[in-house]
Amino acid sequence: MHTDAAAAPSRLAHHFPDMKTQEHAARMGMWLFLSTEILLFAVLFTAYAVYRFLFPQGFDEASKLAHVAMGATNTVVLITSSLTVALAIHYARLGENRKVVGLLGVTILFGLTFMVLKGFEYHHHWVDGQLPGRLYHYAGLQGPGVSMYFTIYFLMTGLHGLHVLIGMSVLGWVAWRAGRGEFGPGYSTPVELSGLYWHLVDLIWIFLFPLLYLM
Repeated sequence: MHTDAAAAPSRLAHHFPDMKTQEHAARMGMWLFLSTEILLFAVLFTAYAVYRFLFPQGFDEASKLAHVAMGATNTVVLITSSLTVALAIHYARLGENRKVVGLLGVTILFGLTFMVLKGFEYHHHWVDGQLPGRLYHYAGLQGPGVSMYFTIYFLMTGLHGLHVLIGMSVLGWVAWRAGRGEFGPGYSTPVELSGLYWHLVDLIWIFLFPLLYLM
């Protein structure tokens, strides 16, 4: 189903002179928002670097307790989900809303798969006592910095997981709008902006995986 470009002005907010200005403002706002997200995770990456420098052996040994296979699977899942989002944006610009709904639905399923696998990881760490800070009581590995590794691990992956859930919710809302036939050659900004957010979530994980699982 193609959406007539002439219908686009009906979505023009009263405080913008035209759709081009409105779309430019929306994209600028999204990039500003994403920059704050990058700054947030930059603080966590800095904390990781500092504590890894202070406790290199503890971090090396603790990282061996991470479930690399699950982490690698989740990496493939998120990278593939970036492809489905990119395709959804492509078809939104063409006005093929049914394909947009299907591709965003698949992306949400990928996000759900990621969260389920992460839940299994958390369960294993919980059962083994590999928990953050004073909650750490795993007898198989003790030493300076080990509990701090798991503090940073849960903080970074937990915050990232929250962003995945938010991204899934936003994509679900956009898919609902696509189901109503709202997007087409003259209007696809919500799909593009939600896709940008999802790409950032994927990109952050690409950095988290080697830092927390492989190094």
